[in-house]
Amino acid sequence: MVIGENELLRSPESWTVPQTLRQTIAKTRGSWARSRSIVTPPRVAPRPPAPGGLRIAFLVYRGNPQCGGQGVYTRHLTRELVRLGHSVEVFSGAPWPELDEGVGFTPVVGLDLYREPDPFRWPAPREFRDLADVGEFAIMLSGGFGEPWAFAHRVRRMLAPRRGDFDIIHDNQCLGRGVWALHRQGWPLLETLHHPITVDRAIALDHATTFWQRYSTRRWFGFLRMQVRVVRRLAAVLTVSHNSKSDIHTQMGVALERLTVVPVGVDHDIFRPYDDVVKKPGRLMVTTSSDVPMKGLVPLLEALAKLRTERDIDLVVIGRPRPEGRVAAAIARLGLADVVTTISGVSDEALARLYGEAQVAIVPSLYEGFSLPAIEAMSCAVPVVATTGGALPEVVGTSGETGLLVEPNNPDALVAAIRTLLDDAALRARLGANGRSRVMSRFTWEVTARGTSACYDAILRGDALPDSVDFT
Repeated sequence: MVIGENELLRSPESWTVPQTLRQTIAKTRGSWARSRSIVTPPRVAPRPPAPGGLRIAFLVYRGNPQCGGQGVYTRHLTRELVRLGHSVEVFSGAPWPELDEGVGFTPVVGLDLYREPDPFRWPAPREFRDLADVGEFAIMLSGGFGEPWAFAHRVRRMLAPRRGDFDIIHDNQCLGRGVWALHRQGWPLLETLHHPITVDRAIALDHATTFWQRYSTRRWFGFLRMQVRVVRRLAAVLTVSHNSKSDIHTQMGVALERLTVVPVGVDHDIFRPYDDVVKKPGRLMVTTSSDVPMKGLVPLLEALAKLRTERDIDLVVIGRPRPEGRVAAAIARLGLADVVTTISGVSDEALARLYGEAQVAIVPSLYEGFSLPAIEAMSCAVPVVATTGGALPEVVGTSGETGLLVEPNNPDALVAAIRTLLDDAALRARLGANGRSRVMSRFTWEVTARGTSACYDAILRGDALPDSVDFT
């Protein structure tokens, strides 16, 4: 969900507003009533560190896995860090994270302006507690996204009296000014930046068709100026692929010697083949955390429309496309409502079983800094068709050996690759088996945690970060 994978990261022309004053008043009253019924979860104390373990303050401005890769990364990495003997306390804004036993949690209460079912809401006057709330709301009113800025301000204030409780801060792509302030005050800090959000902005602008769309997109991505200034000043930045490392250096101006690569992982005990799951002929599957052009769902739907003219086929979309968004419009335009099923809010095991029913999994993104859906499908021994966008070749491996790679934004190329796999059972079996072997040897959360822990040690010793860290 890293924010680059977050469903909030979308062009503002998709926002819906009530059409009448009466509707506005009713919606606002409903939001205020909902706020009164929401209960903030209590703080959970972290498990103490084992001998030699570190005390880590882990920051994530929205931590729920359903919001994208940020929440997935937070849950699984913190669990494995605790298993290594570290003590981890997660400071998170809403929507709240899902954490495992032993991981501590401190809620960072904000306005939650983008919550469901009333995103871009007007809070009640009593909800404003400080200048961070006022500033975040003002940024939203101006068409911007103020959540990272406000979260960093809040968490800086919360950590100020707790300097003796932690050895290091690990920030998961907030990059607010408050994060830089903590580092400037002497806190050792590791920053995770999954990929440069400059790519998201560029792709969104490429797909904007009117002056207003271009203006509102630039305004929404205004937080990037802050993030670029902050990340250039930080001493240690972790990213998840060599492609992202190169792009962060080129597009955001971060020196290569301050960047390191630690790939993310997958829970291979859950994402695996299940003996009781039966393949469904013609079943395709795609997983996406957001309805944005960068995810490439529209080119995939155009490929599906061509394939259905020659065979029985259906597509399961794990995600929640916006009712009036590009994906919904493409489904209607192409007449695909009867062969496309969207599913959201499933557990990891349910997701793995859905993968098991698919004959082919597709990652049609125009760009990825890594790709959790790719390694989840590969871990389930499902053959993958992916594009060459961003780090996908680095993740999937050699085309024809561990998956099939095609040009991004090319429906005909997707048609050819999907058709090849659907017509060749032996190839599906070989790519599926090789893909799982690749994941098992390279992409596990234990490897991610060990690599991250090595970065903590280097920072605390005052050593330079390695070029990359893995234990394969």
